[in-house]
Amino acid sequence: MGRIELPRLQGRSWCSGSLKFHQQLLLISENLVTEDVEALKFLCTDLLHLRKLEGVKSALDIFKLLMAQEYLNAEDTFLLAELLYRIKCHTLLEKLGYTKEKVQERLHEKGRVSPYRQMLYELSENITNEMLKEIIFLLQNHLPKRWITLSALDLLILLEKQGLLTKDNVQILEDVCVTVSPDLLETIKCYKKAKGEKFINMTSYKMDGPHRGFCLIINNVNFNSSQRKGSCKDAEQLERVFTWLGLDVRTYTDLTSGDIRSLMQTWQDLQDHEDRNCFVCCILSHGESGAIYGTDEKLVLIRTLMSHFTASQCPQLAAKPKLFFIQACQGNKIQRPVYVDTGAQTSDLSSMQDSFPLFESIPEEADFLLSMATVDGYVSFRHIEEGTWYIQALCSKLQLLAVHLGTPTHVLRWTALVKLMILFYTDKFTLTLLVPYM
Repeated sequence: MGRIELPRLQGRSWCSGSLKFHQQLLLISENLVTEDVEALKFLCTDLLHLRKLEGVKSALDIFKLLMAQEYLNAEDTFLLAELLYRIKCHTLLEKLGYTKEKVQERLHEKGRVSPYRQMLYELSENITNEMLKEIIFLLQNHLPKRWITLSALDLLILLEKQGLLTKDNVQILEDVCVTVSPDLLETIKCYKKAKGEKFINMTSYKMDGPHRGFCLIINNVNFNSSQRKGSCKDAEQLERVFTWLGLDVRTYTDLTSGDIRSLMQTWQDLQDHEDRNCFVCCILSHGESGAIYGTDEKLVLIRTLMSHFTASQCPQLAAKPKLFFIQACQGNKIQRPVYVDTGAQTSDLSSMQDSFPLFESIPEEADFLLSMATVDGYVSFRHIEEGTWYIQALCSKLQLLAVHLGTPTHVLRWTALVKLMILFYTDKFTLTLLVPYM
């Protein structure tokens, strides 16, 4: 009999908890005015579909959407507490069992509203009616004529819809705030500064040693059956750029497979790495899947080459960036040309990774970047006079990166370089279209 009644008691308990939770939401909703609802909608823009938010008429509608997406439930009400805290409805926090201080303590750990969204909301709160009129006047060429009156939040959402405002590009706001209000401009500057500092702190390697590092260039030109014409052009460009970046460049020409293995062992054992910040290795040769050829036409696995410089094999380079750039075919297939609209947006990273691996990751060994001229199974193209598109473009992008960071000897940011390589690989044309010579 007890076993029959127990589920019923649990059911009542569950219903009671669910009812209490919904009662809390109803009470909160009844205490929110129209402006509060609009603010909640704006702060949820990054969490909920914009089209669904456009249909919201009340706070209860927002709560339903948050519950449907599992952002909000009886066991976890922190997101709602954060939203109420952001719109300064601090007295309503008590209905969820929170105080202003408790929310502040947990924001760093559980906060869902992005710094970008917080910054925009702060701007909207400080834009007076007079300022808003001036901003709309300055942006009139960017706004549809039907928009005669806008709230500050409406204006920001409209700019986002048009792609004029993103978390990485707030230039349009800076431009108008210079004229309208220095205080608003300061809010934007604080956001950009915090965003930049976070990037630097998370992604920087130390580049303050007595020497920047070594750059090895293996340039295999002459094979028994062929000559890699144009490869010397690549080697010259690499020498010039990496010397300009402050590295000590060493170039080796026409090495057999045995020579390459011996060379890697020699550089693995070198004690001078301890006083240097990084290590770069560029290999220009023929190749097959996962391997490169020596001039004796015997293969050397790329992973074998890289294994010489792991933290265990070369402790002097532990926790230091190790960059490998491989200009070599990885098979015999030719990539079919794809003609695209040059005005189109670059594909996002996730879709590119579905198409082909940009980099071969080495999860068991930290601080490596392996960049290949082509993907597994395919050839890589080389112009007999100008060299390879891969190396020429790489050198060009490295120079642009260094200039962007200030000087050639500026602290190099690892993630910045990775992003550079992603950009390098996602250019709006194919290898086949650019360099039609093997």
